[in-house]
Amino acid sequence: MTYPKGTASVTVRPWPNVPLRRCCWSSGPPRSARRPSAGRSLWAAPWAVPAAGEQTVVVQTSYGLVPIGWVQSALRVLDDAPNQREGAPRAWIRFGEQVAEGAKDLRPGDEIVVLTWLHLSPRDELSTHPEDDMSQPLTGVFSTCSPNRPNPIGLHRARIVAREGLRIEVDALEAIDGTPVVDVKPAIGPPA
Repeated sequence: MTYPKGTASVTVRPWPNVPLRRCCWSSGPPRSARRPSAGRSLWAAPWAVPAAGEQTVVVQTSYGLVPIGWVQSALRVLDDAPNQREGAPRAWIRFGEQVAEGAKDLRPGDEIVVLTWLHLSPRDELSTHPEDDMSQPLTGVFSTCSPNRPNPIGLHRARIVAREGLRIEVDALEAIDGTPVVDVKPAIGPPA
């Protein structure tokens, strides 16, 4: 098997009592995968993913996102941003010219999900008090809607209310002005 340029092949034991797997890391010298421990950054070591059966897997340790647009909002500072849609103002999403073809069929009335990159959020928090309520116990961020998380992706359900060229206006968006938009998808209902 050939690996992408710049990768290193390494055999690791990702977790105790898990058989050895052959893995390929996308950067850095070959080393054993390990879980982050207290005082270590989540990003200090590559992660090994236990796979079904013996197989070769390629693990990329970093990914790039390219904004497709930006939020234009009356919300200018983080402290003004409400939790979820509660009190969120209308906002515009301005698409970049390079994605005009992808945005051409968005129409007023459409229900969409907007994915944003919460660029001002800390990326090193793994637990939080839900809704910043200190009376609630610390909870893992993956069980909350906290914007502070390893990959601060915002998920916003909205309805398009207007369209002007490469801009769409949505009924409520809690992201601040200048927030990068990384994707827009049609909203679907709950599973049957």
